[in-house]
Amino acid sequence: MSDRIELKRAKKLKGEIIPPPDKSISHRAVILSSISKGKSIIKNFLRAEDTLSTVNAFRRLGIEIEEKLPPRRPPLPRGGWGGKEGTSSCELIVHGKGFHGLKEPENIIDCGNSGTTIRLLSGILSGNPFLSILTGDDSLRRRPMKRVITPLKQMGTEIAARADDAYPPIVIKGKQLKPIRYEMPIASAQVKSAILLAGLYADGETEIIEPVKSRDHTERMLPSYGAEIKVEGLSIKIKGGTELKGRNTEVPGDFSSAAFFIIAALLMNNSDVIIKNVGINPTRVGLLDALKKMGAEIKLMNVRDVSGEPVADIHCKGAQGLKAINITKEQVPSLIDEFPIICIAATQADGITTIRGSEELRVKESDRIKAMAEGLRKMAAEVEEFKDGLSIKGPAKLKGAVIDSYGDHRIAMAFSIAALIASRTTTIKGVSSVNISFPGFYKILKGLTK
Repeated sequence: MSDRIELKRAKKLKGEIIPPPDKSISHRAVILSSISKGKSIIKNFLRAEDTLSTVNAFRRLGIEIEEKLPPRRPPLPRGGWGGKEGTSSCELIVHGKGFHGLKEPENIIDCGNSGTTIRLLSGILSGNPFLSILTGDDSLRRRPMKRVITPLKQMGTEIAARADDAYPPIVIKGKQLKPIRYEMPIASAQVKSAILLAGLYADGETEIIEPVKSRDHTERMLPSYGAEIKVEGLSIKIKGGTELKGRNTEVPGDFSSAAFFIIAALLMNNSDVIIKNVGINPTRVGLLDALKKMGAEIKLMNVRDVSGEPVADIHCKGAQGLKAINITKEQVPSLIDEFPIICIAATQADGITTIRGSEELRVKESDRIKAMAEGLRKMAAEVEEFKDGLSIKGPAKLKGAVIDSYGDHRIAMAFSIAALIASRTTTIKGVSSVNISFPGFYKILKGLTK
């Protein structure tokens, strides 16, 4: 794929699609399967750059992981496509070796662009008695790590990073860990998960107190592998020393990937899109609550449970008369990954939409607040930038422009949706980054706009 794409206004979206498997759950399934005793089968695993960073990391740590690619699937009845040639999925067979079955890596472990890989792996390696070094690409080496390193040091491991523990590479010499009670200064599912995973290796009960609820895939998945964990409100307690056992897991579709098509359908008259097999974990679907407040009608169908996660098919149609809303700090954790695309929706809502308390977005794959403000202004939207968010005035008549995604997959996809409602041609640079989470994005987009 060329690293830029040109897109033009579309009339409508119609069809049924399957989004890629959930990235967060795919990471965690590989991690827990690798430190469990016995074979685990992970169905519908996301085969994308970020998740393969986790697979390759555990292969370097001595875990045998097999990949079974699916057969070619026919198109769904009404356009769109999921499967081998659309979203990239496969089945993984992980031969876990238990808590202490990992071996010292012979070389540095490259985590690529994946913040989940480097942070959660830090928790696991803190309890393993050997030396390991974790690094990543240029973007990952600028992402903050002290928030993970601080609690892991309190648990007794030897861990250090560049610039006074601020940035990767990270060097870890694992130790016997001690349990802690840790009050998190900011809500972060990655930091929480790193401490929980380290807690498996601690001698006693580790407790984490969250300021607000962040995504809870780790807490949901741990008991299914045999971990002893208690969740009461914002408190999570995990007992160390319990051996995990391999199991079979099926990964639902990724809500954060589905979000681009939910909003694309809402913003275009006469659109009618069904997105199948989407995870609707309550800690992930703050976007749906926000869109309902904006006046959108979104129907959840065929609601069911898949491997401990709620799943549904999402039906959305073109909406008229969206209205502006305020998104507060308390709401941000449940729609943190959807910030770029909800900014696009805000350009078409009547009034001024504000999003505050989202300063964490400045240290993602890019500075997402800056990237969205810059791109929206280029497309003729009225935007005010704050340290912790944006305000966007709508409805705006967007105009095509040249947009820099800054190598951020969610920025690239958000402006690809904006291009469908803009006059003139929009050129987006850095679209190869989309392969980090959604390898089939542009193929599906093309199928829906035919």
